[in-house]
Amino acid sequence: MNKLLILVVEDDTPVRNLITTTLKAHDYRFISAVNGEGAIMDTASHNPDIILLDLGLPDIDGVDVIRRIRSWSNVPIIVISARSETSDKIDALDAGADDYLTKPFSVDELLARLRVTQRRLAIMQSGSSQDSVYENGQLRIDYASGCVYLNGEEIRMTPIEYKLLCLLARNTGKVLTHKFILQNVWGSSFESDVGSLRVFMATLRKKLESGPNSPQYIQTHIGIGYRMLKIE
Repeated sequence: MNKLLILVVEDDTPVRNLITTTLKAHDYRFISAVNGEGAIMDTASHNPDIILLDLGLPDIDGVDVIRRIRSWSNVPIIVISARSETSDKIDALDAGADDYLTKPFSVDELLARLRVTQRRLAIMQSGSSQDSVYENGQLRIDYASGCVYLNGEEIRMTPIEYKLLCLLARNTGKVLTHKFILQNVWGSSFESDVGSLRVFMATLRKKLESGPNSPQYIQTHIGIGYRMLKIE
């Protein structure tokens, strides 16, 4: 029996029923909310392991729901939305979402993304991350605590941002291809995820770099991937 508790936030009844029926068929526990206020209350009272969140809610925009939850919780949030513009994805990811699935979506892809999130949670909870500290210039990663510091100050990161940073850090100096990163962070290499990867890298850079045109830590290799630069 899968012990994870999923909070499904969706006001469209057919879509909500599709998601909850899928979760039930694969032994996930779940609760559901039909608006933003209910989602926030359920997150506080039930402490779900993962949130599946629609952005087009009747009372509060989903991006605002993410911001409010992120003010006190790091629960993984997977957005499931009909909004497909890059700007919508950036807004949601900047607010603290961990993944973004565009409607219409396949049940298999939803389940794949849940499995990847579940593996990340298992790694974090088992404490199996490296117990050493990574230092590169003014960047410091404490693998044991899962904390990141820049210029001595802690930087708040979403789980995917943190995993991306750790993957780059553990391969400092090496160019990591899009496919390699997707396989190690998402557990798959869906073509649709390349766009999401670029968005996540942009949000990660905002937290690490002084400006978009002055990369100090992360270098883009256009059409290939990314590399963590070694600061001498």
